[in-house]
Amino acid sequence: CKLANEEIQADRQAGILGFYDLPERDVSHILNFMESLDPKFDTMVVLGIGGSALGNKALYSALKTERNLDKKLFVYDNVDPVFLFEILDQINLDTTIFNVISKSGTTAETMAAYLIITDILKKRYPDDYKNRLIITTDKDKGFLRKLCNEEHYPSFVVPDNVGGRFSVLSDVGLVSSAFAKIDIQKLLQGAASMRNRCADLTNIYDNPAYLNGLLHYLYFREGKNIAVMMPYSNSLYDLADWYRQLWAESLGKRYDLKGREILVGQTPVKALGATDQHSQIQLYTEGPYDKVITFLTVLNFQHDYVIPNLHPESEDVSYLGDHKLSELLNAERLATEIALTKAKRPNANIIFPQIDEFHLGEFIMMYEIQTVFTGKLLHINPLDQPGVEAGKKATYALMGKPGYDKEREEIQQYLQKLGKK
Repeated sequence: CKLANEEIQADRQAGILGFYDLPERDVSHILNFMESLDPKFDTMVVLGIGGSALGNKALYSALKTERNLDKKLFVYDNVDPVFLFEILDQINLDTTIFNVISKSGTTAETMAAYLIITDILKKRYPDDYKNRLIITTDKDKGFLRKLCNEEHYPSFVVPDNVGGRFSVLSDVGLVSSAFAKIDIQKLLQGAASMRNRCADLTNIYDNPAYLNGLLHYLYFREGKNIAVMMPYSNSLYDLADWYRQLWAESLGKRYDLKGREILVGQTPVKALGATDQHSQIQLYTEGPYDKVITFLTVLNFQHDYVIPNLHPESEDVSYLGDHKLSELLNAERLATEIALTKAKRPNANIIFPQIDEFHLGEFIMMYEIQTVFTGKLLHINPLDQPGVEAGKKATYALMGKPGYDKEREEIQQYLQKLGKK
């Protein structure tokens, strides 16, 4: 643990772990842009995938009801044509602004969406389409940055030293959040609070990111190679999606830092309480001893209901009467914890006093630190994703992008072996 902490501090000094410094970044450019934006825009559609999308969805989903947000956010994060049709069918183009997010400016899925949407906007608003597109990309290079310089689209920056899956507290996630009227300054305050809490290793029990990372590492060494995140809140379900990418892409590695093949990584799985007590908990309780379960619990909900005691004569349902729905939900979580513990299945509970910007910022920073720390314990690079890059190159080759002749030839040979042309 001490060595892992020292490596993290050295990386911070070298400017590698830029997400640590995001809470201090000036966000006035975002707030000023939102103040200048035409108030007719009541909807934003994010065009992005992976780290350019999941954080946006997680924050909006968590807060849209708790904060009674009156602006809508859609995230188009796949190339499924029906999905795009459904989004376009739900929105009013006259009052919608599109946010294209890609650090490289070449992400195939995002650029396909950009080309389709821009064509639609140009045809419908030939004199006004540039006011309906904003771009978030690298500050200096890439196709999208070149486009911003030539077409003068409003633009925001993905920091050089912040990878996509660590970028939710940068312009990547803050622009859409600010549009939706989420308090982005409180998000950053929560992140700063957690970062400061995890600043040293004097007592690991006072460092939640290191403690949780260490426990996951130790359980992984014992064969617990599946990490389940189970929020007991529909609002936090997309936060588990954000976690899945962070954990999987950061820790799933074939080689260690010395180039040795080690094939490490815990498979992240999301579940929803109490829904998945009726679909997954049977496996978690009585199946293989290969899982670590993390619950997310909310103590206070903005909206709640008291269950009426309509049938006091019936013991089958009268026990529910006069209890709140939130009481039932959290009782089911505790019951699941007890059942798992009795079955000797490791589990932990992360408690949100309420769902708000501050506590979401804390959670995000905790898991980003935890992920890097766990990567150090595994002696791998938690910041790269060579397996993802291989898939990107194959996609470029299949779609005919110049410069990928070798990959195309390899694909043809592969298809021939399968008996295909």
